[in-house]
Parts: sequence; C-alpha cells; structure tokens
Amino acid sequence: MSRLRTFAEALVHLLPPRFQPMMRWRFIKFGLVGGSGTVINIVVLYLAQEHLLRGIADFHTRLNYSIALAITVATISNFYWNRRLTWRDRTRNTPQPALRLFVKYVMAAALSIVIQSLLTKWLAGYLHYIVANLIAIVLASVVNFVANDKLTFRRHRPKAPH
Repeated sequence: MSRLRTFAEALVHLLPPRFQPMMRWRFIKFGLVGGSGTVINIVVLYLAQEHLLRGIADFHTRLNYSIALAITVATISNFYWNRRLTWRDRTRNTPQPALRLFVKYVMAAALSIVIQSLLTKWLAGYLHYIVANLIAIVLASVVNFVANDKLTFRRHRPKAPH
C-alpha cells in the first residue's frame, strides 16, 4: 500500500497547487473504493438480471429489482471498505455504532445520487449525455466525499479531562 501511496502522492504533486488539497491520499482511497463499487454494481446487476431473478418474466420489473439489488450490494461494499480503508483512523474510537454510520453513509450517497442526476440532466442540454454524466459523477463524488468526511466519519475530539 505504501508504494501505491507514494505513486499517488507523486501524481498529486503534478497537479496545480489549488487542486492538490482535494486529491490527498484519503480522496484517492475514496475513489478506489468507489471504482470497486462500480465494478461490483455492474457484476451484481448482470448476475441478477441474467441468472438470479430469471424467474421474473417481465424485463422491466426484473431490471428494477436487479438495479435495487446491485445498488444495495455496492453501497454496503463501499461503506465497509471506506470504513476499513478511507476513514480507518477516525472509526477506531468513534462513539457511534456502525449502523448509525451506515445510515449517514446512505444519506450522503443519496445526496450524491440526486446531485449526479440533476447535473447530468442539466449538462446534457449542452454536452453529449455521456460527457455530462462523467462530469456529474466527478462533481457528485466530491460532494459525497466531503459529506462523508465532515458528517459520517468526522473527527471526534477527545473529551477534556475534568
């Protein structure tokens, strides 16, 4: 992991100084977890649509269930890995139970989904919809990262001795 970190930090130093704080190691880990979640989402979507839910005859009904299952599995995976890797230093002594953190994580993800959807629709009026979606994903990811950094996995100051 340290070689990857060294390489990632070297890449960050190539960016203009004003973009460097955003691309710190924690954000890179967040992006890697998000990338793995995307792969998990696609694999689960395929398996559910083509095999697991084959008993549902209507294509669109089956697709709705497949999408719901894929998003659920990817969200749980992303929460687990972000908790274990991205914000590990902040979850060791947190007074919050994992379920409460998960609820906050899902709320941040929901906010990100809304922002991504609205931005994609708005930008698609000016750009190709795939380009619009990619830009929206990047911007929504930043919002998702900040929401999780400041709310879900925020730093807890140790209590002052009495």
